[in-house]
Amino acid sequence: MRIKWFTLAALLALFVLPGAAEENTTHFAADAVKPYIESGECPGAISIFIKPGAQEIACLGWADVDKKIPMSLDRTFMQCSQTKGFCGVTIAMLVEEGRISLDDPVAKYLPEFKTLTIAGKDEQGKLTRTAAKNELTIRMVMNHTGGFPFEIPYKVKNGWPSLPLRDTAREAAAHPILFEPGTDVKYSNTGIDIGAAIIEVVTGKPWDVFLKERVLDPLGMKDTAFNPTDEQLSRAISMYDVHSGKPATFRLYNKWMLLPHNGPKVFPSAGAGLWTTAADQVKFYKMLMNLGVDDNGVRILKEETVKNLLATSTRPEGLGEYSLGLWTDAKAGTLGHGGAWKTNCQVNWKKKQLRLWVVQQNGKAKPWVKKWQEAAENFFNAKDDGSASDAYTGRLN
Repeated sequence: MRIKWFTLAALLALFVLPGAAEENTTHFAADAVKPYIESGECPGAISIFIKPGAQEIACLGWADVDKKIPMSLDRTFMQCSQTKGFCGVTIAMLVEEGRISLDDPVAKYLPEFKTLTIAGKDEQGKLTRTAAKNELTIRMVMNHTGGFPFEIPYKVKNGWPSLPLRDTAREAAAHPILFEPGTDVKYSNTGIDIGAAIIEVVTGKPWDVFLKERVLDPLGMKDTAFNPTDEQLSRAISMYDVHSGKPATFRLYNKWMLLPHNGPKVFPSAGAGLWTTAADQVKFYKMLMNLGVDDNGVRILKEETVKNLLATSTRPEGLGEYSLGLWTDAKAGTLGHGGAWKTNCQVNWKKKQLRLWVVQQNGKAKPWVKKWQEAAENFFNAKDDGSASDAYTGRLN
């Protein structure tokens, strides 16, 4: 049996995603995820599907199982690596304005990167250090071909928000890289942090301030921050470890996001570190879906900038498709990103489609993701009957 509550979340859904007619009788995400919500394997989730003429918003299960706090669009969460796309947008802004070029040497702005060494081993297995021949560019640090490890040693020990961006760049430059810049791929928070440090040098502003002024505030993303307030954290979705065939268990924190989550020792991290809500996050991705402009006509980037910089790979051929902090399939028209706690969003600017998934989960057992992906395809392939389901915000328990 489908149980529906029309609560504050329903009002938020109508406010955030206006323009639909009436409730659809089919609720693709809710029906697909329902068994896992009821068993407790998936504590709670938020799903948003959008296509021309129809949209579905489902708030399923619980933001906090023990306290019986229902999932809703105003609940805050850590989006982890989805932060990278926000850095990519700010880099694209500076390229658009002619203030930087993607092929500028990183050392032009951060002199500590003038000389780089590459870690390796000789025939006897002894560690070697050789001078890098290729010049490290902004393009490389933003598309994971710069040769940097996932994180610098300090952040491996202390977490993503533990060090200012300029200090992160200095430590990254002090250690050997893993391969010749531009010749291979290594997914790296460090590279994205270096990109954000460059923005600080060029603009003369902390990156989080520039991001807020140029992206978050214009899009009305009032609950998106690196250092959330106590009130925002009071609305946080609880984190859970998920297990195969049994209920999820509460987890106080993940080692990459040590407690406390706010305060003077919490610094912006462009690779992973931005808190947000589903109500806020969908505004950012709809802007990308609509090629740089939001629903209210506020333009963040030019159409050609989104098409040619964010929705098109900046990597050499044969190294996969990735642009500036975003994975992409240029031919299909898709771009987006996922996060470590299993959040994900993908948009298609050609078809005007969006799929957003919000959870806060650790662990490998997540069969509901496949079911949700199938539900998304069913939604996008369903014939438009002239109705829409944005009035539906369901909670299953």
